[in-house]
Amino acid sequence: MRINKLALTNFRSYPLLELELPSGVTTFIGDNGSGKTNIAEALIYLSFLSSHRVSSNTPLITLGASQAIIRAEIERDERTLQVDLEINAGKANRAQINSNPTRSQREILGACQVVYFSPEDLDLVRGEPGIRRDFLDRLLITRSPRLAGVISDYERVVKQRNALLKTRASTNALVPWNEQLIKLGAQLTAERIALIEALNPWVAKNYANLNEVKLASISYKSGTEGVSNNIEHNISLLSQRLEEVAYQEIERGVSLIGPHRDDLHLQLGDFPAKGYASHGESWSIAISLRIGSFNLLKSEGAEPILILDDVFAELDTSRRAQLMSATTIAEQTIITAAVENDLPPELLTHRFYVTPGLVRKGKS
Repeated sequence: MRINKLALTNFRSYPLLELELPSGVTTFIGDNGSGKTNIAEALIYLSFLSSHRVSSNTPLITLGASQAIIRAEIERDERTLQVDLEINAGKANRAQINSNPTRSQREILGACQVVYFSPEDLDLVRGEPGIRRDFLDRLLITRSPRLAGVISDYERVVKQRNALLKTRASTNALVPWNEQLIKLGAQLTAERIALIEALNPWVAKNYANLNEVKLASISYKSGTEGVSNNIEHNISLLSQRLEEVAYQEIERGVSLIGPHRDDLHLQLGDFPAKGYASHGESWSIAISLRIGSFNLLKSEGAEPILILDDVFAELDTSRRAQLMSATTIAEQTIITAAVENDLPPELLTHRFYVTPGLVRKGKS
């Protein structure tokens, strides 16, 4: 998979930008605030229908404009696909595939697949559980785009159920929402656990390749003991737990059981990574999670685009080398860097130089 052409209209700092992107490695070099990460963000948004930097659409739209548009010509499986995504702040986004409107923007999921690594990924180790849940769910959507509907429906159910709990609604009013919480929650939990089981060997291998002494592993941490990758088994356990916490939920006005409260547990040797990993070890775990994701997708037949957003300046030689090895097996890699000298000298790359609102092609 690769992006042949990318066009942005009123996206962030670009009233209009048109790029032709080659295969292999392409680097966008520019000062902080010049707009280089906006290009990477556009591809990430196209892949997940959400940004890795902000939670709402408003900051993505150029000030004074009513909408932003991302257009990409994607080459995959020996065919070319054009995807257009119209981003709106006050209403639903709209999408087109080969100039044909889609019923839902979610229909474009899977057209562009990316794995990205950015300085914010230290939060995968040090941050709150929601950051790690988001990591899992984005990887789930990349592997199986249909799961975006499951995740969205589950979030809607939790929101509605919480609203009812806050008003101390009757048991009868909660019944249909309880059923949906259990059904969708059991499926999402099973999918996350199956993903972690598939990802764990790749994380362990990448961590070991960084010459780290300790063993790294990942597992699923749930408030419902015994959940597994079996949906029916999870339905039984979640049903039982929901009965057990029914009184507490009414008292607190919030849903206490389900995958919205679970976590990805990161283990380093005999201790959890959070609170025990050094700064360098935290970087190694973050790299192992992202490059492990890339390895997993590739092993399953996918060809995701690799995006490395402003990370080389943060890493030492061995960790840079680990990222370099990933670029050699990716059909297309997009890198951003503030300083050209931060790039490994052996990196063969097409270069673009970025100043506010302007991208200029340089010598490779």
